[in-house]
Amino acid sequence: LSLVSDYSRMDTLPEAVLIQILASIPAVELVLVCRLVCCQWKNLVDGAALWILKCQQEGFTGTEPKEEAENWQTFYFLSKRKRNLIKNPCGEEDLEHWGEVENGGDGWKIEDLPGDFGKEFPSDGVHKYFVTSYEWCRKSQVIDLRAEGYWEELLDTTQPKIVVKDWYAGRSDAGCLYQLHVKLLSEHEDVLAEFQSDTIAIPQDNAADWTELSHTFSNYGPGARFVCFEHGGQDTLFWKGWYGVRVTNSSVTVEP
Repeated sequence: LSLVSDYSRMDTLPEAVLIQILASIPAVELVLVCRLVCCQWKNLVDGAALWILKCQQEGFTGTEPKEEAENWQTFYFLSKRKRNLIKNPCGEEDLEHWGEVENGGDGWKIEDLPGDFGKEFPSDGVHKYFVTSYEWCRKSQVIDLRAEGYWEELLDTTQPKIVVKDWYAGRSDAGCLYQLHVKLLSEHEDVLAEFQSDTIAIPQDNAADWTELSHTFSNYGPGARFVCFEHGGQDTLFWKGWYGVRVTNSSVTVEP
């Protein structure tokens, strides 16, 4: 790191100027390299001002931060990594990445929005959905939080919020059932926390509106290593084909 080799010419700079310079360095190098240069740099890397500036530079907070982050370094790393951890949430890759726990009736199918007797999704970017059949269909994904870049100390000490969202709808001409079940698992697959929705019944002759269901895990204790996401449903008329609940745009995010 050239900046470290120039340390002798930088030790007289005002702290505010030094923070501006350090903020241009990738975060991992700040923690693994710059922090070890001297006590002053260590204090700056461990302090809030540098990370608030980096958050502002990358749009994670405003010029007057409204967030009350306990640790701005952690806030930065969580903001940087924030993304949907569910793969293929809208069926663009058929059933890739989904495990078929139950494949009742005629099984799962992917259809283009809005579909027969359906409505368009309420936001842009979603073009397909998964649809269930006349017996229970379920599918699941298991997310390895460490493989996604969340280290054990962060998960055990900070216990960042884990936000789960799912969207479901019925056809206007058919009734259906829907259910969501999400678990936080330890390394040995012990259940540390879980959310299971009621079995939601959508009547025949419904409006076919898309509905979002969400749950936030917090203060779940140390040891969380995996998120198991499972959802599914069926129709209530037992019509052959795909008249059951439709699901799409599922998401699991780790929030700062």
